[in-house]
Amino acid sequence: MLLLALAVMLGVKFFAPGLLSEPAVAAWSTVFVAVCVQASPYLVLGVAVSTAIAVFVPPTFFQRALPSNPMLAVPVAGMAGAALPGCECGSVPVAASLMERGVARGASVAFLLSAPAINPVVLVATSVAFAGHPAVVVARAAASLLTAIVVGWIWQRLGRSVPVPRRFTHPDGSSRAERARTVAAHDITQSLGFLTIGAAAAATLNVAVPRSFLAHFAGNDVVAIPALAALAIVLAVCSEADAFVAASLTQFSLTARLAFMVVGPAVDVKLIAMQAGTFGRRFVTRFAPLAAVTAALAAAAVGGWLL
Repeated sequence: MLLLALAVMLGVKFFAPGLLSEPAVAAWSTVFVAVCVQASPYLVLGVAVSTAIAVFVPPTFFQRALPSNPMLAVPVAGMAGAALPGCECGSVPVAASLMERGVARGASVAFLLSAPAINPVVLVATSVAFAGHPAVVVARAAASLLTAIVVGWIWQRLGRSVPVPRRFTHPDGSSRAERARTVAAHDITQSLGFLTIGAAAAATLNVAVPRSFLAHFAGNDVVAIPALAALAIVLAVCSEADAFVAASLTQFSLTARLAFMVVGPAVDVKLIAMQAGTFGRRFVTRFAPLAAVTAALAAAAVGGWLL
């Protein structure tokens, strides 16, 4: 689907070049390509990790590595997210693979939320973007980890009815290389397809919602925090780059900008599309609002304390 979208854009460039000169179309295509280019390398990394987990890691490994109590496994999995340098797109197939390997759902979603938000690449990028405010880095890590743990605990209690993604079945005697090829081909095809849908939605919303509209909300954190949380969902900026966008929103307080950086990796339009394709619509309709509200509240609490 991604290749089809790019082919359509190339066709427009050669056969209707005047159309791309229109400001709205040019802005849409720029955002669409930027989201796809930003996310694709980390999505491929996530698929590689999920394939390795599904094919080469025995299920007993996770039983030994994580506490047997699912509620205790949630914070451990949340902190383990710091080990995967990638964005939110790459964490989706990894979380699906963890569920397939028998990891508790609460721990899996805790990893899903923490990996793109507290890994070293994201925190270093945040420190560069907010060079004069080192407390922002600490606040981002704390609020994101708090979000992952709280949502993980809630999901462990209330998310049991959501089905685990279906596992692959392979003929008896198939080699590990063949199983890896099958899993990777399926994951990359599905993930890129839904990434394309999410990128198109993000580009459309980017063009339709002028940033000047947000200036009306900048003066009061009670409305500024939800406004920037909504903006993060709409813009769908990769977690490695969102700190630079947040740093540019100087009319808003540090706490409101923290909400932008905490909510974005937890839920945005491209993630909603990818999660719907991986876990099903029922998952998204319950998980996305829970993650968004929890992330905004965690950012407000941590920001009010540290910033």
